[in-house]
Amino acid sequence: MTIETIKQTSALVVAVSGRMDAVTAPEYEKKINELLDSGEVSYVVDFGQLEYISSAGLRALLSTTRRIRDKQGCILLANIVGNVKEVFEMSGFGSIFTVHATVDQALKMLPG
Repeated sequence: MTIETIKQTSALVVAVSGRMDAVTAPEYEKKINELLDSGEVSYVVDFGQLEYISSAGLRALLSTTRRIRDKQGCILLANIVGNVKEVFEMSGFGSIFTVHATVDQALKMLPG
């Protein structure tokens, strides 16, 4: 899994590619926690290049989302496609998170 961050005016875009599974999910959690500790509280997570997400990946996403919200932050998801979209729909995560078709759409929806 690769994680890239791009600072936008209203949020930090976190682009995740590859696989988010039991092996790589802790890396995602660590990265988001480091960003939170540095003061970043608004995120758009771009899953456009994510090929696979397991239940461990979903748990990591849920865990970091709770931490972001505990700090009065905001997280929006974008570009969920293919197998990852199917997993989100089957697991009910599509109704838990605000999901946008593109990063630009998500950025426009951020508060502030």
